[in-house]
Amino acid sequence: MKRFFSLAICMIAAFCCANAQDVQLHYDLGHSLYKNLNSRTSVTTTVEMFKPDTWGSTFMFTDIDYKSDGVMGAYWEIAREFNLSKNKQWAVHFEYNGGLDTGNRIDTLAAGKYENGYRGNRYQHAVLLGGAWNWASKDFSKTFSLQLMYKYQFKNGHTGAHPFSGFQLTEVWGTTFAKGLCTFSGFCDLWYDPNVNGKMILLSEPQFWFNLNTLKGMKDVNLSLGTEVEISNNFVWNDKGQNNRFYAIPTVAAKWTF
Repeated sequence: MKRFFSLAICMIAAFCCANAQDVQLHYDLGHSLYKNLNSRTSVTTTVEMFKPDTWGSTFMFTDIDYKSDGVMGAYWEIAREFNLSKNKQWAVHFEYNGGLDTGNRIDTLAAGKYENGYRGNRYQHAVLLGGAWNWASKDFSKTFSLQLMYKYQFKNGHTGAHPFSGFQLTEVWGTTFAKGLCTFSGFCDLWYDPNVNGKMILLSEPQFWFNLNTLKGMKDVNLSLGTEVEISNNFVWNDKGQNNRFYAIPTVAAKWTF
């Protein structure tokens, strides 16, 4: 789902020799579970690509949000790592992310009352630079990455948000078990933002998948069915134009891996 600031490198593919691409479809249940998220989009597609090379690895993904009448917004991220050690455990990490929301419904407080409306909004794009420590088990069934980065958030000319500098701590994990049938993966981001309560934002998106190609007679069916839970604090904007609370928002999801 939408990762406004960082997904980082999924599954620590820097240890792997093969490329990885997948397409995900998520049906978001936030509007059903929370009364103040009625305007939240229900459907998101995600396209991910990872490619290792001699020097390191490149990862990118794009999220596209939909409503019944068409596309409502898009967000993309690209990250590049350069290996610093022969065992590929230590790396330099560069990252960019940004996007566009073409018409999310907003509620603004004006003259003592809430007024509903629509407007476009550019996500305040950001660049990050730091270091990464990557680990994987011998069979790559378990992976973990830890990244500590300097982050520069650019000014948003549309909303008037000011630029600022800070830090971001990212953990990424993945584990496959039950003879490859199940995969548990995800990331957790913690970053500084002077515009929120406590000046910290937390975002984590753990995913759980059943990999159908491990079942008898389905070797060539690279389809996975599962869920993602967006766990956040000071991150999700609600219908009142506020992002100052905790949410745990699940999805029903499908993924095809190429």
